[in-house]
Amino acid sequence: MEVLISMVITYLCVMLAVGYFTLMERKVLGGVQLRKGPNKVGVAGILQPIADGLKLLSKQYFYPARSNKLSFYLAPAMFFVLSLMLWHVSPMYFPATYFLYGVLFFLCVSSISVFGVLVAGWASNSKYAIMGAVRGAAQTISYEVSFSLLLLFCVFGQGGFCVGGGGKEMVWAVLGLPLFLMFLTTVLAETNRTPFDLVEGESELVSGYNVEYGGLGFTLIFIAEYSSMLFMSSMGSMMWLGGFSACFVAGPPVLVAKTLALCYFFVITRGALPRFRYDLLMGLTWKSFLPASLVGVVVMLALN
Repeated sequence: MEVLISMVITYLCVMLAVGYFTLMERKVLGGVQLRKGPNKVGVAGILQPIADGLKLLSKQYFYPARSNKLSFYLAPAMFFVLSLMLWHVSPMYFPATYFLYGVLFFLCVSSISVFGVLVAGWASNSKYAIMGAVRGAAQTISYEVSFSLLLLFCVFGQGGFCVGGGGKEMVWAVLGLPLFLMFLTTVLAETNRTPFDLVEGESELVSGYNVEYGGLGFTLIFIAEYSSMLFMSSMGSMMWLGGFSACFVAGPPVLVAKTLALCYFFVITRGALPRFRYDLLMGLTWKSFLPASLVGVVVMLALN
């Protein structure tokens, strides 16, 4: 019962955080582009995420006449469930929710999420959707290699596969600053964020793999994407910026502050950088990140 209550509270908090993460993003982007963000609904736009959610959920859910109807409906649900499953890795106050091999579980779930992109693109029976799905699969699989090695750098350093709860906790971002910067860049590519949003390139693919989705289907995909960004920020703060136990000694606000700082990085990058070219995107991970992350892992093993 304790674990079930913890899961329900976590899911509700994640969906609420997603809504207000979008509000923060729109306000920050408004500041970057010298325009006003949402400020009409409620006080300073505080009710804007609720209004947006009600608007999306009230729209009729259409599907293309030539689409694979079952797969078309299942793809957003797959996205949504997998994004929530990631939060099982995050350590909670309840001892029963402590995940001993959380990093391995995270890598397995994040690897499966690429099937959601493929199913959504294939089931839509649209050339733009399938092109976005193929791009997404190639991009995710490519960056998954260097992403795993960068996580192993922290795993070997802290001496355990649990997320931020190993025996040796320190700010690994200081010891391996170049690797931490590569981790941040890889996270942008893993979550399909600017400047690596080739999967949803509006200028050439309209909206990519989710071009045919609206209403509830688009809402589930939208929540899944932003939930993944929040989790990546939380995981990055726990693995690279001091560990989970250290945050609990200083208080949970420290962990929240570090997570919000990484979330702000996601947003400000979208407002500051143009979209990458696809061949440069793929070359970056195979020619630069992969050799550097391998060197980092070997050095960490040598130090241990």
